[in-house]
Amino acid sequence: MNTDKLIRMANQIAGFFRSYPESQAVAGIHDHLVAYWTRGMRDNVLAYADRGGEGLDPLVVKALRAFTTGHSPIEKEIAGPEKVGQLGSDAG
Repeated sequence: MNTDKLIRMANQIAGFFRSYPESQAVAGIHDHLVAYWTRGMRDNVLAYADRGGEGLDPLVVKALRAFTTGHSPIEKEIAGPEKVGQLGSDAG
């Protein structure tokens, strides 16, 4: 995928999260990029940012740089209770 298309897609994601407080927006963008983009796509955008990042939303850059390591947010969604703990219920 070419860089221009990745930049456009990343900026659209940032646009969605723009109304959130910055810390939540950065976390939301990061989670989306980790969950749905390949490592190569993220690396391509980060390399573009390192070269000046003209036209790239600053929230995208913060999201890519804020969390250099971590697991996919989807992993916790598909993990069984042995990994995330029993949810329990307060229903009577």
